[in-house]
Amino acid sequence: MNRHAAAASLTGLSVGDALGAPFEMKPALADGAVFEPPPAPWRWTDDTEMACTLLEALERDGRVDQDRLALAFARRWSADRGYGRGAVSLLASIRDGVPWRTAAGALFSGRGSAGNGAAMRVAPLGAFFSADPDLAAREAVLSAEVTHRHPEGVAGAVAVALAAAHAAGDRAGDPPGLLRAVLHHLPPSDVRDGIGRATRIAPGTDPRVAAADLGNGSHALAQDTVPFALWAAAAHFGDYPAALEACVRAGGDVDSMCAITGGIVAARVGTAGIPRDWIVAREPLPDWLQAPT
Repeated sequence: MNRHAAAASLTGLSVGDALGAPFEMKPALADGAVFEPPPAPWRWTDDTEMACTLLEALERDGRVDQDRLALAFARRWSADRGYGRGAVSLLASIRDGVPWRTAAGALFSGRGSAGNGAAMRVAPLGAFFSADPDLAAREAVLSAEVTHRHPEGVAGAVAVALAAAHAAGDRAGDPPGLLRAVLHHLPPSDVRDGIGRATRIAPGTDPRVAAADLGNGSHALAQDTVPFALWAAAAHFGDYPAALEACVRAGGDVDSMCAITGGIVAARVGTAGIPRDWIVAREPLPDWLQAPT
């Protein structure tokens, strides 16, 4: 278990989430507009709350215990952290005693959620299991199924976990190698198709142009969020601030894209690659979290 990389990934995820939250669902930055981080303090959202719960569970159990993870998500969720309506309904049902398999399977007329929530929280898991990407993929499936039963929601989580595993394991080499590594392990899905298109978009492309093809999370779906987030991570593999700026410039679900991208890039560059003043500006992580930050 790569606990050091997982902690760095969580820091990168949480800083990205908190930095991106004020930009959520606002228009993309116009030509010539200078990117300015928001005034401190930066408050994190449900992306970080669930990522902290997931990493705590991995530290405790060494794997994903779905029953325990579902209960932890349900007990921890906070109404003021920006959870979507589907997540609120699901977690409230689990808290009230409905089995998580029943609650998660009932969402969206029994189709299950294809949202980006399982993907936004999972990068630290990928870093945690970086020694074995196949294991990272399997554990990502288990972590996703607790809340997202739709195949696209699961595929988004697997893609992000694989990207973080390869980033932490330093296997990917050049930036396009990161995307190819994910495609090599990912089963057919709309998420996979989007990542395939991302491999054909040059790293220096305007983020708004890339988002026009890949999506920017405006629909809060895994297939509308993960391909761009992975492209941004690959395009700025060693440059955490530039990776997050790319997400802000794309507009849309900026906090989730910054969380995904930030978690992947931080798994590679470590906390030393994140501006210290950004970490300080981020609201402290929960007191109950024991992992180093």
